[in-house]
Amino acid sequence: MHLSHLIRGISLREDHIGQDIEITSLCCDTRNLTPGALFVALPGYRFDGNDFITEALEKGAVAVLCAHAPSQAGPWLVVEDPRACLAVLSANWFGHPAKEMTILGVTGTNGKTTTTYLLKAMLEQVAGAKVGLIGTNQNMIGEEVLPAARTTPEAYDLHELFRTMADAGCQYVVMEVSSHALMLHRVDGITFKASIFTNLTQDHLDFHGTMEAYREAKGRLFLQSETGIYNLDDEAGRYYAEHAPAPYFTYSENKSEADLLAANIRLLSDHVEFEALILGSICRVRLPIPGGFTIYNALGVIACGLVLGYPLAQVAASLANAKGVKGRVEVVPTPAPYTVLIDYAHTPDALENILLTARDFTKNRLICLFGCGGDRDRTKRPIMGELAASLADVVILTSDNPRTEEPEAILADVAAGIPRDASVLYTEPDRRHAIALALSLGEEGDVIVLCGKGHETYQEVGRERFHFDEREEIAAYFAGKS
Repeated sequence: MHLSHLIRGISLREDHIGQDIEITSLCCDTRNLTPGALFVALPGYRFDGNDFITEALEKGAVAVLCAHAPSQAGPWLVVEDPRACLAVLSANWFGHPAKEMTILGVTGTNGKTTTTYLLKAMLEQVAGAKVGLIGTNQNMIGEEVLPAARTTPEAYDLHELFRTMADAGCQYVVMEVSSHALMLHRVDGITFKASIFTNLTQDHLDFHGTMEAYREAKGRLFLQSETGIYNLDDEAGRYYAEHAPAPYFTYSENKSEADLLAANIRLLSDHVEFEALILGSICRVRLPIPGGFTIYNALGVIACGLVLGYPLAQVAASLANAKGVKGRVEVVPTPAPYTVLIDYAHTPDALENILLTARDFTKNRLICLFGCGGDRDRTKRPIMGELAASLADVVILTSDNPRTEEPEAILADVAAGIPRDASVLYTEPDRRHAIALALSLGEEGDVIVLCGKGHETYQEVGRERFHFDEREEIAAYFAGKS
């Protein structure tokens, strides 16, 4: 592709290269660079792309896009923000595949993954459509599963995935949109037909600094959405509705002014039931996923279906066949007389939700095992400790992904929020040993909840990832008992 075509839509501050040259690839990582590439020097938290410009040129890059031209002469394209430009370059490179499909976004602290899976299932049944999915657990093209490295891919990877989905015949794409992705311009230039907001609770303050900044980051999605779909039972949802720059649709359990209401709710051990009410219509909904938070996930999906023009009855009926998501209230089969759940809960709100859900069907004791990630928001640690102690009968503190922090230091932060007269408390930094401890403590009628890892099959220690699957650990424990 000629450089002049590749940079369409980009405002250049300086241009030190002829625009008629041929570009054979886009690259922002010199480890993957091939001759003929345009190298985009991205600023980073651990590494700065500007430090690798010389290496990029030595490997055959024919042009470099950067924020500041190096002192020496060279084939520079200087722009205000290389990250924002990467989104434009990537869309141009792959021929704007997002415009060939209907893109639906989901953002919020909790519930994004389950909501996207429910939304995909609904569209497949109601619209008979082939649907792509982009998210935390995995990416999907119809039933084909692709690995996912992050919740929302980098701009180049995202548009490459869009191109693959469009070429495979996808009519819709449902995707989780993280606050990091919005702030780092990964989804710039994409028009979302509709976007769902689930909730806003404390998380990622190591990146955003304040809850107000976190809310602002999430809200960026609705500046590029044709319709915003807001949870009115969440303070941030009400804020977005009040300041919405575009049409919006609201849902709620408690606010009568919402466009979509849930009423006559029944929470059972293996499913939820409620009545979905919109002006002039009412429909009974049954969803085979337990937990009060499931109601909100379902409402967001129903609201999106209505915004897209599908009948309430059809949308509601599709949810009866929905399946749970790996690592979200996942029941692990065991030969023991107690129940073991795995859940991704790693924020205060998510931890509270899963423990309240588990309490509903706990006949004896509720045992909670959890930790907090290293190099992440430290302020939520004592909050999560206090929550676990107040909601569970037995608490086991252990490592999550300690990364570059000392596990014992993380656990000390968590323990600071636990009152001295609280639940039975154990501390075991080794997660493998902690899981074995939890299983050994289990009695008939107990529910053991392993929180934090969810779908993850690894543990980050230092700067390395090691294989660690909690399902395998549970199976190994019982194999050793036989």
